[in-house]
Amino acid sequence: MRSIYIKEINSFFSSIVGYVALLVFLAACGLFLWIIPDYSILGFGYASMDRFFEIAPWLLLLLVPSVTMRSFADEFRTGTIEWLSTKPVTDLEIILGKYFATLSLIIFALIPTFFYVYTINNLSFPDVGLDWGAIIGSYIGLFFLAATFGAVGIFCSSLTSNQVVGFLIALLACYLFYTGFEQLSKLPKFSEGIDYYLSMIGMEFHYNSISRGLVDSRDVIYFLSVITLFVSLTRYSLSRRR
Repeated sequence: MRSIYIKEINSFFSSIVGYVALLVFLAACGLFLWIIPDYSILGFGYASMDRFFEIAPWLLLLLVPSVTMRSFADEFRTGTIEWLSTKPVTDLEIILGKYFATLSLIIFALIPTFFYVYTINNLSFPDVGLDWGAIIGSYIGLFFLAATFGAVGIFCSSLTSNQVVGFLIALLACYLFYTGFEQLSKLPKFSEGIDYYLSMIGMEFHYNSISRGLVDSRDVIYFLSVITLFVSLTRYSLSRRR
């Protein structure tokens, strides 16, 4: 599994696509946080990271599929999946190696955004400061959200040998799981009780819950369950292809 992990990291950074994806993510974060009028912290009136944590899930929804789109699609296209099958590694080890590499790249993309926290904290009044509980909770929520997007993206990549198709399927699937159920619950035909439970199926409900600063075990279990589900589906997809 370690060799798969290292191979994925090297593969990502050996291509200009990897650097472009990270730069676009960080540039978009900076533009939304400081430049674009409707989201800029400078026009918000007080020091807060709320604007960043509102837009970050949507940017991750684009970043993560671009990272995972080549995970298995490239292996199928080049035929190296058969070479991997001859090695003393199981399907689960191959999947986890690729998945942990995806997690590492996501963490690598999120680390520079800590600079925004430092900057905004320095811009705030000394007697006010930032809501550190909400910020820490929001970063934990972002990590779980991105980790779940990663599991979904790797599964979608295992369905096709075309990277672009893998990206589009992952993008659609992540969008539906993030906000699809939330939007569906707002339809008038659902009663007040059903719409609540329907929204709980979506990731946005649990991300918003953690972002309040209270890490509830139910939200953590939800994300871990979805990750486990899609890792299992990826394993099943690989076994069917063989």
